[in-house]
Amino acid sequence: MFAVIKTGGKQFRVAANDEITIAKLEGEPGDTVAFGNILLLTDGDKTTLDAKALGEITVAAEIVEQTRGEKVIAFKKRRRQNSKRKRGFRAELTVVRITDILTGGKQPEMKKGSTSTAALKAASTETKGKPAKAEAKAEGALDASNLSLISGIGPTIEKKLRAAGITSWNDIAAWSDEDVAKWDEELKLRGRATREEWVVQAKELLAGKPPRAKADQEELASGEDY
Repeated sequence: MFAVIKTGGKQFRVAANDEITIAKLEGEPGDTVAFGNILLLTDGDKTTLDAKALGEITVAAEIVEQTRGEKVIAFKKRRRQNSKRKRGFRAELTVVRITDILTGGKQPEMKKGSTSTAALKAASTETKGKPAKAEAKAEGALDASNLSLISGIGPTIEKKLRAAGITSWNDIAAWSDEDVAKWDEELKLRGRATREEWVVQAKELLAGKPPRAKADQEELASGEDY
């Protein structure tokens, strides 16, 4: 039996005991992570492609180690302008070992207290994230997966972020300066994340503050400073 999963904007063909290197997930070695974005399942001669059936499948894995990729050098020179720039980048990666492919809506047994965060991040792009979204709406809270509430993130940029596995305010709020530079380079954001203070905005939203765009509109309407 093997499955095709999607995480970090990439697809992987996995079976039990396979080790794969993926974009960084939060967690420590030994933690359990769950992948819910299943694109295909093959069991013997039977192949499952139905979205409803795939929604009941979960791939469980164990974090082996947190590592970094090889250094990539980006060198840019402008002829006759006395201008050149050299930058180095090493991607943050996670090595995981596939432990099981669960069907019928079964969920893996999570190891250690910190693994639930890693599992939710791994499955945040999946249909299994929808119940949490519905629960947040039911409580009248803002939806943390709505990236468009961060000023400066439009439909095109939001699509890029989700393809890269960045699907919630928590992901952006956890960015370091190195992460900001990395995503700016990879997604060609042209400094927008720094200029628009995405990390600060994400933290404000998580703290319960209203979106900046909405606050600006209310301020203009009232004529008062917030």
